[in-house]
Amino acid sequence: MSHLNVLVVGSGGREHALAWALARSPEVARVYVAPGNAGTERPANPQATGWQPRAAASNVAIKADDVAALREFALEHRIDLTVVGPEVTLAAGLVDVFQAADLRAFGPLQAAAQLESSKAYAKAFMLEHGIPTAAFATFTDFEAARAYVRALDAPCVVKADGLAAGKGVLMCDGADDAEAALRQILVEQAFGGAGAQVVVEERLEGREISALALCDGQHYALMPLTRDHKRVFDDDQGPNTGGMGAYGPIPDGDEALRERIGRTVIQPVLDGMAARGTPFVGVLYAGLMQTADGLKVLEFNCRFGDPETQVILPLLDDSLARILLACIDGRLNETTPCWRDDVCVTVGLASANYPGVYPTGLTISGLEQESQDVVVFHAGTARRDGEVVTAGGRVLSVSAWGVDLADAAEHAYGHIPHIHFDGMHYRTDIGGRKARP
Repeated sequence: MSHLNVLVVGSGGREHALAWALARSPEVARVYVAPGNAGTERPANPQATGWQPRAAASNVAIKADDVAALREFALEHRIDLTVVGPEVTLAAGLVDVFQAADLRAFGPLQAAAQLESSKAYAKAFMLEHGIPTAAFATFTDFEAARAYVRALDAPCVVKADGLAAGKGVLMCDGADDAEAALRQILVEQAFGGAGAQVVVEERLEGREISALALCDGQHYALMPLTRDHKRVFDDDQGPNTGGMGAYGPIPDGDEALRERIGRTVIQPVLDGMAARGTPFVGVLYAGLMQTADGLKVLEFNCRFGDPETQVILPLLDDSLARILLACIDGRLNETTPCWRDDVCVTVGLASANYPGVYPTGLTISGLEQESQDVVVFHAGTARRDGEVVTAGGRVLSVSAWGVDLADAAEHAYGHIPHIHFDGMHYRTDIGGRKARP
């Protein structure tokens, strides 16, 4: 199939990276992004990979969770492929609605997306199918949960069951912290309906891994393994964020580890979902921890990760559209995605005080600067009076690649001084490389 019209749903750095990669797919004629950002209307550094963008791009003023309006747009504009970025859109059942209208959408059905939209569902699923994960208990009653953490009296993690924009996971050093977290979620309802139920689980120690797999319901293709940096400050200090940067492939991600992830995590999910009559089609993202007791699943996401996508897609030496259509059509076993033999690093540039309350509407300069091995993906940006301004907490992702981790990090950090907005801050140690801010 050629001359495809493609719709990307979402407005962050992940969606800019998806639009960027899809625009370079030879089958694609036009890319729409709903609602998009200041970067998704035009190519991001077309020199960067040597691939000239083949497709025109434009934004569409439709919110990512307005499934009915997205469906009408897709029908009116003869959209051949819709790619869902954010979890809220999957949880709202976009893929179900699009399939009913004979529209092709990449992502899991609403029932399968419960692996992300309900942490309690995911934990019960893992327990049923023998997928390694932390010990846990679920609660809806504050007093019962409080008694549990008091008896446990150990470091733990308290999680709001539903989608809480990446903010519903609270790390607790002991019973007092855990009780405060439970009170915040169950009593004060800090996360609204997402916190009607909580999961309390043991706190694992080790090295985290982000494992993303393309899935067609039966088969999977594991993408390069990456590592996210969630804490806002260097040396993993400060509160958790949506991700301040990432790198991949990770140096400790050998073929034996990849095989083990596929055999013990990814394939059991596909088999379990198929047995339930809800085959998993889309990206299965397993957040993993390498512990002294082996590999364990921290959480599942049901879509491309952010900022992992800004690391993975610059390494793709293939047509993203072709691969996603193969997943939708159940033909992933007939193709092998090709990846560049490079390492990629992405560094997030954030607004002042992120992840707290931050200013918006600040002018961003230096975006016109291009480098051969760097691409700048927009996240929280908008256009105002011909200028690009900040419109979110995570504003930009500076992705760069090189022959190894040190080389890639040097390219990324070497490009950042060209960019400026008031209060801009970023971690200087993504990938273990300490840079001068």
